[in-house]
Amino acid sequence: MARPAGPAPSARHRLRTDGVRRFALPVLAATALVASFAVPTAASAASAAASSTPPSNAGHQQSLLAAKPYMGWSSWSLEATSFPGYGGFNFLTEANVKQQADVMAAKLKSHGYEYINVDAGWSNGVDEYGRPTPNPTTFPHGMKSLGDYLHAKGLKFGMYLGVGLDPAAYNDGKTAIHGAPGCTTSDIVYPDLRKTNGWNSAYKMDFANPCAQKYVDSLADELAGWGVDFLKVDGVGPGSWQGDADHDNTSDIKAWHTALQQAGRPIQLTLSWSISHTRAETWKANSNGWRVDTDVECYCNTLVTWNNSVKGRWNDVVQWIDDAGPGHWNNLDSLNVGVGPMDGLTEAERQSYMTLWAIESAPLYSGDDLTKLDPYGLKLLTNDEVIAVDQAGNPARPVSQTTNQQTWYARNADGSYTVALFNLGSGYSDVTADFSDLGINGTAAVRDLWKHKNLGRLSGQLTQNLPPHGSRLFTFTPTQQGNKPGTPLGVHGTAATPTSVSLAWNKVNTGKSPVTDYTVFADGRPMTTTTGTSATVHGLSAADAHSFTVVAHDAEGRASDASKAVTITTPASGGPAAYEAEAPGNTLTGNAGVAGCAGCSGGQKIGNLGGGVVAITHVSAPKDGTYLMKLDYVDGDSSRVIELTVGDTTLQIPVPGTNDNSWGAPQSLTVPVPLKAGDNTLSFGNATDYAPDIDKITV
Repeated sequence: MARPAGPAPSARHRLRTDGVRRFALPVLAATALVASFAVPTAASAASAAASSTPPSNAGHQQSLLAAKPYMGWSSWSLEATSFPGYGGFNFLTEANVKQQADVMAAKLKSHGYEYINVDAGWSNGVDEYGRPTPNPTTFPHGMKSLGDYLHAKGLKFGMYLGVGLDPAAYNDGKTAIHGAPGCTTSDIVYPDLRKTNGWNSAYKMDFANPCAQKYVDSLADELAGWGVDFLKVDGVGPGSWQGDADHDNTSDIKAWHTALQQAGRPIQLTLSWSISHTRAETWKANSNGWRVDTDVECYCNTLVTWNNSVKGRWNDVVQWIDDAGPGHWNNLDSLNVGVGPMDGLTEAERQSYMTLWAIESAPLYSGDDLTKLDPYGLKLLTNDEVIAVDQAGNPARPVSQTTNQQTWYARNADGSYTVALFNLGSGYSDVTADFSDLGINGTAAVRDLWKHKNLGRLSGQLTQNLPPHGSRLFTFTPTQQGNKPGTPLGVHGTAATPTSVSLAWNKVNTGKSPVTDYTVFADGRPMTTTTGTSATVHGLSAADAHSFTVVAHDAEGRASDASKAVTITTPASGGPAAYEAEAPGNTLTGNAGVAGCAGCSGGQKIGNLGGGVVAITHVSAPKDGTYLMKLDYVDGDSSRVIELTVGDTTLQIPVPGTNDNSWGAPQSLTVPVPLKAGDNTLSFGNATDYAPDIDKITV
């Protein structure tokens, strides 16, 4: 969930504005949430107050926490929908949670699903120590009782809290902190009571005062006493559409990490809702995962829709791929594929939805009503071959995203490949996995994981005709792998001058022994060797096309096959040249307009390119060729797509966003573009979706 109370804006319900988000707010049938924490009701206070005995191997268990992406169920999707009979906090009851747990234990547990996560809406007050209390009407037996029920079924118990101090707990600063004599809530916040979190609904805590850590410790101890195994902390910034100092919650998350370590019980910590990648190292060091985007729910009469809430994940996850691994995973949000009428998706879309989650090793947690799983949904959720891809923890990456027909791959340590084909377009289309993009020479045995079917040995490529928003998922196992290192993949240019080109590629993780270095070839000649995965080749001729390949070497002196060649044309002497998007000679159409931008070149940018176009004219090239274009853009969202048209070619360019609603600080991305000799016009826009703002290009 991305918001604990009241109206709930969807990320895709945004009005186009000049660098500022405004929202159309669909209203949930829900009462306001007073507090998003939890403590037992009066009837169960005595039993809940007794903390569980710390297991003797708690430290060891903590170190292994989130070794694989978690699997389970969460309540929020059924709270967020207006599907008849659901929606609002009135859905979230002890009885309904137990009902979902019963189905999970009977039908899904054997396939790895185990977490039952209670999201926002379970609390309606606080106790004398400022710790939230569950609603006695909806959770009459308290949270310790619910945890015991889940554990008796072999399941795990997840809970939800918002970041910051709830004003209901503040009580004019007079509330005592449990277990911290002399500390009150006046000690743990700033004197001006500045607000924090994604909804500005809590006081920012001041962790310079040790009383603040004691308060978080008291919450963690309470959770441990209830038998909680999982905690979601929501509204975290930078991210959650906030980016200023008051919304920097890195200190909160460090405090939660510390508190959970001392709670005496392994409790997995995940962060929500749209976490900023600018603090990735902090999130990795102090949590077990993070949401890369806003809520997947559409806040409509289904759980999700393809266009409003699902499709953006293909772009949003890309900048996070290298951050996922044992102990911390990229969370794509609920997997709502189990009940056709409620999901709001076609069967092809439901399969693609789960395929992406699986190849990205995202947590697999359903938001469906598990009592209504249809046969197709149950088949999707219990496909053990697909689940095994998710649990292997080896996130895939796209070969290219310049069109809606995409191949994603992960090269596995045993030399096999996980390969997914996606047709993200609106009509039937062929999608091809080219063996040369994967570094496969010769043949490979191919298995269809959704159909549990071997397709035999293939060579060269695999093409599938896919329906709109359709997908296929395969394992490719090369026939003759040998002992040499794997072929370097993903070689691409990152910068160019008249006499040099910089390149980068993916680390090789296969072969008999580890790779020690890489040699970069230009036009067939070895030019430089590096132990890393990037290099700059010098001594090139200006205004000329050059072909680059990379070869890996291992400690035994074995060399890999050469990578697929990448051809880049260097700029002319004196280049590359910069072109401001707002320059007077350019053409603006539709919604496009000039806007101020403090961090942009010249203090201006072109915004409102969702429904608008900026045509940058007189972009000069010395000869026909593929050039590297540095795109300076502004995107405070999770990600947006700009469509580039040059001549007869149109490319879609997904750009990583900051998730912090910052529209005055440009980022940059380098992409190859085809140019003709002489003047070129490069047009940027997006007729069907939100687009980033453009500062300038450099070619």
